[in-house]
Amino acid sequence: MSDDAVTGVSTPTPPKLSLEDSRNTWETHPKNPYNWPQPKKWRIALLVAAVILFVGLNATSVTTPSLIIAEHFHVADTAFPHSFWPVTVWNTGAAIGPMIGMPVLENFGIRRGYLILYLIFTATLIPQALAQNFATLLVVRIIAGFVGGVLQNALEQVVPDIWATDKQRNLPITFYTFMYVSGVTLGPVLGAVVHELSWRWVLYIQLIIHGAMIPVVLMVMKETRGPIILSRLAKTHPTLAKAANELPRPKISTLLYDAIARPAHLLFTEPVVFFLMLWAAFCFGLVFIMTQSIPQVYHANYGFSDSASGLVQVSLFIGEAVGFAACLPQNAYYQCSAKRNKVEPGIPIPEARLPLSIPASLLGLAGGLFWYAWASFPHVHWMVPTVGLAFVGFAIMVIITAVDMYITDSYTKYAGSAIAAVALGENLFAAWLPLAAKSMYTTLGFQWASSLLAFVAVVLTMAPVVLWWKGEVIRGKSPFIREAKGV
Repeated sequence: MSDDAVTGVSTPTPPKLSLEDSRNTWETHPKNPYNWPQPKKWRIALLVAAVILFVGLNATSVTTPSLIIAEHFHVADTAFPHSFWPVTVWNTGAAIGPMIGMPVLENFGIRRGYLILYLIFTATLIPQALAQNFATLLVVRIIAGFVGGVLQNALEQVVPDIWATDKQRNLPITFYTFMYVSGVTLGPVLGAVVHELSWRWVLYIQLIIHGAMIPVVLMVMKETRGPIILSRLAKTHPTLAKAANELPRPKISTLLYDAIARPAHLLFTEPVVFFLMLWAAFCFGLVFIMTQSIPQVYHANYGFSDSASGLVQVSLFIGEAVGFAACLPQNAYYQCSAKRNKVEPGIPIPEARLPLSIPASLLGLAGGLFWYAWASFPHVHWMVPTVGLAFVGFAIMVIITAVDMYITDSYTKYAGSAIAAVALGENLFAAWLPLAAKSMYTTLGFQWASSLLAFVAVVLTMAPVVLWWKGEVIRGKSPFIREAKGV
């Protein structure tokens, strides 16, 4: 017999919650990442940014003691720059890793996967430091690059998970780019400071840093994927069940397409993606080319040691820091463009991301490279070409930020795939272009080798100029952009 029959009082049936009410409940729920307090959001963002910086150090820190490492393992650079292979394999792994790892984190949750990847990356530092032969070092570093590439791209997933609007995301994404380029830029500086102890200590120091950060990562890193949190809450909160049931559950085949096929399709069928990839990849590759160029130029012209040459890379970092500061008013200009958008009133215009990048590319990148080229003479004080490098660093920061944000604004729901295509190009350029740097600087001479790079920069500047001029028309003809906008 039921309780109602005994008491004679009927128990009111809980009201059925509509799907709209269920969604509204989730939208205002305190565990929805969009509703987290700002300090919590920034703790997570700054942690992930710090990891990006420290992971980037691993990519390039071995460039300063590269000849010492090659000599230790009896590897000769006579016919080919074999000493650069540890960086090449790292970047090759970093090109592949995000295409596989990022969709997994996106669909199965950030926190658990991120912690596992971070522990694996930290563990790879042990065999890197203890490697007894060159082959072991290369194998371990390609694994480190594969895992590190995912960690380097994680903030691009975290930021849209916890900040809802473009205006809120501008500063975190700009800071992400700064940490991304700064890490690989400062790697040779770390190598310069530490490698006099031993080249292995360059890696021991990184092991100490990452090991010390493990408890911080465990405590601060939270699950940021709203759909994952919603699915877990729905098991104990019936009011959220309907909203959770509406979540997409992609098949493995769909995940593989999104991870590999779509970025490749975008890269080779979308001129915007292809040419912006070339522009950004050239800039990112320059950071790695300079790890080969600077030691040659400063050793031959000024008698700098490997350590002193590594410290010259600080000039690139200073330029990048100034570039970060310059991107902040550029972001404000972009937001103001919403007032003059006649096609989609109230929405900022993607081309408003580009004004700073055009002079940065022409004057900062090409101009800085010409400056570096024609100041590279023994009778010219070493600070003069170093100032040119600072202009190059400024341009690198501004350009990579502009490309990242322009593609995100233009391709909206396909932005992840488009950014993956750009990241693939960046890492492949960083992996393979520098292999030709030493022979190029030896064959052409310091002045014309850097001038050749400057001429390439001038040509690539046409990409943002054309988009600034005809970007709206070009976007209107893109099937991916039209579909993303529902046209």
